[in-house]
Amino acid sequence: MRYADLHIHTNFSDGTLKPAEVVLLAKKSGIDCISITDHDTLKAYTSSFPSEGIELIPGIELSADIDNSEAHILGYGIETRERWFQDKLAELCENRLKRMEEMCRKLNLLGIPVKVDEVLAFAGNSCVGRLHLARVLAKKGFVLSPQAAFNKYIADGGPAYVSKFGLKPREAIRLMLEVKGIPVLAHPYSLANQNLIPEFVKAGLMGLEVFYPEHRPSQTEHYQKLAREYGLLVTGGSDCHGQAKPEIKIGMTKIPYELVEKLKDAKRKKFG
Repeated sequence: MRYADLHIHTNFSDGTLKPAEVVLLAKKSGIDCISITDHDTLKAYTSSFPSEGIELIPGIELSADIDNSEAHILGYGIETRERWFQDKLAELCENRLKRMEEMCRKLNLLGIPVKVDEVLAFAGNSCVGRLHLARVLAKKGFVLSPQAAFNKYIADGGPAYVSKFGLKPREAIRLMLEVKGIPVLAHPYSLANQNLIPEFVKAGLMGLEVFYPEHRPSQTEHYQKLAREYGLLVTGGSDCHGQAKPEIKIGMTKIPYELVEKLKDAKRKKFG
C-alpha cells in the first residue's frame, strides 16, 4: 500500500531539514508522496534538490489573522512559479518580520531581553516565525523548552503574542484558488472558533486536515464526519519540523495514497 505525508516544513520556514533531507527521510520512512508546505514561502520549490523516487505535490501553508489568533490554510497542487504570488509571499514574509519586532518588544516589556536581530540570525534565510523565537528563548535559558515559550508567552492570545500577518482566512483561501491550488484547513482542532469552518467552506475551502499528530481519535472522527457533511476532501500529515520539533517524524502521521488521488482528481475537475 502506498502512503503520503502532506504536511512537512523545511529550513526555508521554521523547520531544520533541507528539502533533499526531507526527500531522503521520507523514502526511509516508506512514504511514497510528500508535500513541502512551508509557511508563507515557496523557496523550497525554487531551490534545486533531488526528488527522484518520490512524488512531490507542490504545497504551502498560509497564516491568516483572526480575532487575536490565527488560522492556517494549506494549499495543494499550486502553481509555484506565478510571479504575482511570489511577490505576495515576499510581502507576507516582510509582515512576519514586523510581527517579530513587535513580539520582541512585548517580551522586553515583560523583562525578557531578547533582540529581534538574534531571532533573525537564528532563522537565517528562513521566513521568520514564532518557532524561531521560541527556540531562541529556550537556547538563552529564558524558558525550559520551546513549548514552554509558547505556553507562557507567545501562544495565540498570550502576553507577547502578535498576529498581524496581513491576511484574513477568506483571502488566504482565495489566493490558493487563484494559483490553482486546493485550499485545506490545517490542524482544524487549533481553530479557536470552530463555528467558522462552515464560513470557510462558503469562501471556497475544499478540504480538512483530518489526520494530524495532535488530533485525539475523537477529533479525527469528528473532522471525518464534518468532511462528509460538507463534501470536503480529507488530507493529513505529520507537520514535521525536523529538530525544531524532534518528537514529530516524517511519516508519523500518514494517509493512504487514495486520498492523494482524490485530491488530484478534485484539482482536475476544478481547474481543468
